[in-house]
Amino acid sequence: MTLTFTFDPVVDPALRDGIAEMWTEVSNAGGAVGFVPPVTLDDIRPALVKHLVAMAEGRHRLLVGRDEGGAVAAAAFLAFNPHQLMKHWVYAYTVMVSPALQGRGAGRALMAALADAARTLEGVEAVVLECRGGLGLEHFYAACGYKEVGRIPGAIRVAPGDDRDGITMLLPLH
Repeated sequence: MTLTFTFDPVVDPALRDGIAEMWTEVSNAGGAVGFVPPVTLDDIRPALVKHLVAMAEGRHRLLVGRDEGGAVAAAAFLAFNPHQLMKHWVYAYTVMVSPALQGRGAGRALMAALADAARTLEGVEAVVLECRGGLGLEHFYAACGYKEVGRIPGAIRVAPGDDRDGITMLLPLH
């Protein structure tokens, strides 16, 4: 399936709801996007609102992928680094692909589009993302060109007794 990516799309109610629905679906499928299943749209909405406010304030940018029918099927946020001495790299947050498309190249397409979008940002030389250990995500991101640059053992507590490593990955853009 081919996705069409848009960087900085106009956020209307349909896009907002599409992202919220996909985020809920990804979370409930076990995706490492900030929640532990089960979740509802009401659980997701406050986190999405924070991203949308950051976009309105110019701190975040959105990349969205739509399927042939126009439905939201992938999304990621780029966040500018607020530290004055670190403005040459951005964070990738809430990187997600519809569970129905996983294993079909949509994730790699999203990561390539994300790198292309980041390259359009003046002065940005790298993308940093953090992922949850125990799911093999670091191997996926490595296959997309990212390098593991840090690991904090047990940084993420999924549940009592289920701590996962926090893994920091870096993609140089040059």
